[in-house]
Amino acid sequence: MRIVSLTAAAAIAGSLTACSATTAGGHASPAARLATIAATPRPSATPSPSVTPQIQVTGAPKKVKAKGAVLADAATGQVLWSRDLDTERPMASVTKVMTALLVLQAGNLGQEIRITKAAMSYAWKNGGESAGLHPGDQLTAQQLLPALLLPSGADAAYALATTYGPGMNAFIAKMNATAAQMGMTHTHFTSPDGLPYPTETATYSTPSDLLILGLAAMKYPVFRSIVDLRFYNLQKVKGLHHHYWWDNTDGLIASYQGAMGIKTGYTDKALHCLLFEAARNGRTLIGVVLGSPATGVNAGAQDAEKMLNWGFGLPPASASASPS
Repeated sequence: MRIVSLTAAAAIAGSLTACSATTAGGHASPAARLATIAATPRPSATPSPSVTPQIQVTGAPKKVKAKGAVLADAATGQVLWSRDLDTERPMASVTKVMTALLVLQAGNLGQEIRITKAAMSYAWKNGGESAGLHPGDQLTAQQLLPALLLPSGADAAYALATTYGPGMNAFIAKMNATAAQMGMTHTHFTSPDGLPYPTETATYSTPSDLLILGLAAMKYPVFRSIVDLRFYNLQKVKGLHHHYWWDNTDGLIASYQGAMGIKTGYTDKALHCLLFEAARNGRTLIGVVLGSPATGVNAGAQDAEKMLNWGFGLPPASASASPS
C-alpha cells in the first residue's frame, strides 16, 4: 500500500485531435485518433522500443461476458481485440474520468473548494456513491480528485463541477464540447458522475470513445498517481477539513500484477463497467468493458483480467482488431 503527495498536473503536449488520417467527411478515423493520442509521450514514460514487424491477431480472450469491450496497446493505440466497438452503452461512473480530465486541463489544483450541503444532498437524492465529504470543509481541487476517482464520490463530482463550470450546466457543456473536440463522436454526458438521470441511458459512450478518453487522462502524472492507489489517506487539518480515508473501488488494484487503474462504474442499466490499464514486461495495455453482468462487485475486473491475460500473451507487436 502507498500514499502519495500529489503534484500539479502537466498539460498534454500537442492537440488531442491532430490526426493525419481522415474519413471522407473530414473527421479523423477512430484508428487515427487512437494512434495520435497514444503517440503523445507520457511525461514519465520510458523510450518506446524499436518498431517490430506487425502480425495478424488471431483468437480472442475466453469467457469475456461484457456486452461491449476493447483491448489495445497503450503505446500505439492499436486495437488488439474488441466487441461492439462503436455500440453506444451507458458507462456509469467511468464518466468521472472526463470530469477529472477537465479539472486537470483547467489547472489551479491548489484552489480551495468549500463543501456545501448541496453536494451531499445531490449524492443522496440521486442514489450516488459518496466520498463522505463534510459540509463546511475546505479541500483543494487536488485533494478532491482522489475523492472523485477512488470511492467514486458523486459529492466530489458535484463540488468540482460547480467550481470549474462554474455551475453544473456549464461544466456538462464543457464535457460534451471536449468529447467532440477529442473525436468521441458517440459519447454524450448529462452529469459529471454518470448517475442514471434524466434516464438510465442518457449518459453513454462506446468502447472506442472511452479508449480515447483513457489514453488522454493517463497522460497526466497526477491522474496516474491517483488511479493506481489502493487507498488515499487525508489527515485532518484543524479549521480546514476532517480526516478522510478513501478506498479504491477498482478490483484489479492490488490483485492483478501490473494494474495501474483506471475507473469503475455501475448502475442497474449499465451493469459493471471498467476502464483499465496494466503494464507487464515493458508493455502497457489499456481496455474497456461495458455491461459486464452483475454476478459480483468485481465482475468488470474479472472480464478485464481475462482480456489482459490474453493480451499479455500475444507477441509484442500486433495488428488489426479481432472481434468476438
